[in-house]
Amino acid sequence: MNKNFKEQLSDLLNCDIKSLYPLARELNRKLYFYVGPTNSGKTYKAMQEMIQSDTGTYLAPLRLLALENYEALKKNNIPTSLITGEEEIFDEEAGHICSTIEMINFNLEVDICVIDEVQMLDDEDRGWAWVNAILGSPAKKVIMTGSVNALDIIKKIALYLDEELEIVKFKRKNPLKVDEKHTILKDIKPATALIAFSRKEVLALKNKLSKFHTVSVLYGNLSPEVRKEEAKRFREGKSDILVATDAIAMGLNLPIKHILFTTDKKFDGKEKRPLTPNEVIQISGRAGRYGHHEIGHIGATSKTVLLHIEDMFTSPMKTIKPPVKVKATQVQVEELSAHLGTKNLTTILKYFSKHMKYDGPFQAVNLKGMLELSSMLDQKKDLSLDDKYMLSNAPINTRSPLILNGYKKYVNAILTHKVTKFRLSSKTNGIAKTQLELLQAEDEVKKISLYLWLSYKLPELFPDKQKAELCRIEVNNFCENSLKSNKRLKPMENRNHNRRDNQNNRFQRDRNKRDPNSQRHRPRPQKREK
Repeated sequence: MNKNFKEQLSDLLNCDIKSLYPLARELNRKLYFYVGPTNSGKTYKAMQEMIQSDTGTYLAPLRLLALENYEALKKNNIPTSLITGEEEIFDEEAGHICSTIEMINFNLEVDICVIDEVQMLDDEDRGWAWVNAILGSPAKKVIMTGSVNALDIIKKIALYLDEELEIVKFKRKNPLKVDEKHTILKDIKPATALIAFSRKEVLALKNKLSKFHTVSVLYGNLSPEVRKEEAKRFREGKSDILVATDAIAMGLNLPIKHILFTTDKKFDGKEKRPLTPNEVIQISGRAGRYGHHEIGHIGATSKTVLLHIEDMFTSPMKTIKPPVKVKATQVQVEELSAHLGTKNLTTILKYFSKHMKYDGPFQAVNLKGMLELSSMLDQKKDLSLDDKYMLSNAPINTRSPLILNGYKKYVNAILTHKVTKFRLSSKTNGIAKTQLELLQAEDEVKKISLYLWLSYKLPELFPDKQKAELCRIEVNNFCENSLKSNKRLKPMENRNHNRRDNQNNRFQRDRNKRDPNSQRHRPRPQKREK
């Protein structure tokens, strides 16, 4: 290894990260942090400022929020474009864009950029996207909205950038009050939201409550479209009770008077642990929406849970500590590949996280999901490094056999340059009768979303965008009709829930009915005559 090579590698591994965003550095930006609790009006104020500017970008934590703000701007006759990983609606006259945060355009200069829910920069899987947006938003005025636990880290990033930061504090518009006694299920009243922390628990509560109430549900595996419809039913009074996971904590404006925690623990991917002050405060803030209820009430369905909730609610939020996480960019991957002499993405990513050093409060990390996919992709020897990097960022849940099998099929299509027409796994008719049928439909929507994501990345290989969008509407309608029917969904056995077992589900049965080559429909072998 010669000296020149060592120097080049050293330069690559010691990164002044702000230099990766040259347009942002040219603009003499000013940063604003609108900091306050839920229901304090901080995001509304930021959006009003963006609307009054000639050009602006709103960066959302969720596709649902990007869509909601896009529709709100359109209703106010403001030409706006929508950009998410799965759809692009361009208006040639638009000076404003609503997009998911991962889809930020670092080369499009605007007057104002609004970065919503900036405390998400501490998120283990997606925090890098908020870090990139703060560093690289090409706007003269960058408005961040978020909770107080992000204040210290935002100050440190502004200091590193040597950019002026103005902090604007917001107060909650109406008070929150913790119940003195717990509330049992049979005593809950309309406009109540019950909080659980798994899809299984949410649907079990829905089954119990549907005997006496109309119930809406919100949980992470539901598509944004179905979540939007479920929230709308609750907002319009078509359902009187909401059962939700912590998916409720971000963005949705709902007329909730009373939030009841059904548990004080959640599984975080590693272990079942007690809820933290940050989690309890963020979720509780959804009670007592301004303009609907003068006071928001927080409680629990058992005495022990209520004691923990009260303790966490009155505790200070845990401050986000540096360093914040940064993932490898495609350019960094390509440069490391050249220096290391390998196209193995997993090797490159592991080298990146071990050796990359950043100026400022940043740390190079590898994302668990990205490494999981890269190890799978590295087995495809003829797949280019560019394609492997792109596919390692695909929005998929590898625990779902339906989604994972679709992903593998699409990877092989890219490898062989095969044009892939969209095909629905199975028709959806009527409503789901079991939680497993509903789960299969939810996963089908995510598989469709994966195809749509690829249709924007590689339109020549995945050309059926319009058909996929229509099929997504069809399957979303099946999910929504199944939920709003208020009929009991037969629970899944634990082994089926954990493995997303494909056996004995209507999706596969329907497919077998239509497929004459399926195992079920093969003729039995004839008995030999003696």
